[in-house]
Amino acid sequence: MKLRMFAIALALALFVPALPAQEAAPQGPMPPVKKPLTIQQRKQLQQQRIGQGVENGSLTAGEASRLERQEAGINRQERRMKADGNFTPAERARIQREQNGLSREIYRDKHNARVQPPVTGKITARDRAQQERIGQGIKSGSLTAGEAARLEKQESNLNRREARMAASGGKLTQGEKNAINRQQNNMSRKIYRQKHDAQHR
Repeated sequence: MKLRMFAIALALALFVPALPAQEAAPQGPMPPVKKPLTIQQRKQLQQQRIGQGVENGSLTAGEASRLERQEAGINRQERRMKADGNFTPAERARIQREQNGLSREIYRDKHNARVQPPVTGKITARDRAQQERIGQGIKSGSLTAGEAARLEKQESNLNRREARMAASGGKLTQGEKNAINRQQNNMSRKIYRQKHDAQHR
């Protein structure tokens, strides 16, 4: 019996690895723990991404307008949820899911084949400059999502009118150029007013 117990103990000793006496303490400072972004931080990040896409031409005016309308809708929904003074974990999770969806749409729109038209003359150069001003306003927060959506919708409508005029005869007449110039002047004033009003992100 004693021999059998000794054989079992010996077998266990051979097959069970030795436990370490004590793990060594890590050397140097601990790496920072990455905290998830807050809803406000996500909004700012997504606005910066949209602004960059508008500035560099990877988002068309129509795409930016649609994205900004969605962002404004999420913001309105969040304000309604917080209106009673109780922003529940379920409400927070819903806003985060919607932000995740918008983030995916921003990525898809920035990486699809649609881009702003190339600069081929004074009109398209001015269009691009105005898009850059809108993009800067989105990134800096001087344009709210709603303001940016309205400006981008107007810019998209102006681009379509320019394209129709150019397609009708191949080359714009002086009268058509003057009409587009007046519309662009009006658009420029609207961008300035919206960027310098009291509303900010």
